[in-house]
Amino acid sequence: MVRLEEVPDEELYATQRGPADGGDDDWDDASSVSSDASSDISSVAPDETLYERVTALKDILPPSQRRFFSKSYDNVSSWLATALSFSGKALWVVSSSGLLLGVPFGLAYMEEQQMLAMEQEMKMTQSTNEVITPGAQIQQPGEAAPRPAL
Repeated sequence: MVRLEEVPDEELYATQRGPADGGDDDWDDASSVSSDASSDISSVAPDETLYERVTALKDILPPSQRRFFSKSYDNVSSWLATALSFSGKALWVVSSSGLLLGVPFGLAYMEEQQMLAMEQEMKMTQSTNEVITPGAQIQQPGEAAPRPAL
């Protein structure tokens, strides 16, 4: 069986000292406030962490709002994880496709440019030879030399 006992509040019925009671003549309200503030600071547990203080704030919100915020957070984090996963896979596909298609194309393009430069150089050499020795035929590599007529 539970027994209830009433505990009287001693400060509730105590008389308060003030300037009319012949107490301290230099009493002012600012010193009272500063002493109250210092007693409040000392009443806070020194081993309480910031995390414990933040988790204690959850009681401010009703359970329905906490559920709403929790579901919203879960949805946003799920969408964000999906988007990051998809973008990573898409980046992998684009970069590997670019390497597989771009490198051979670049090499073929460079080879074509070299061939065009060689052809242009050969044409310039041929035109230079024609200017220097008019009427002379330049023997191309792989061609047989013309036979003189008898």
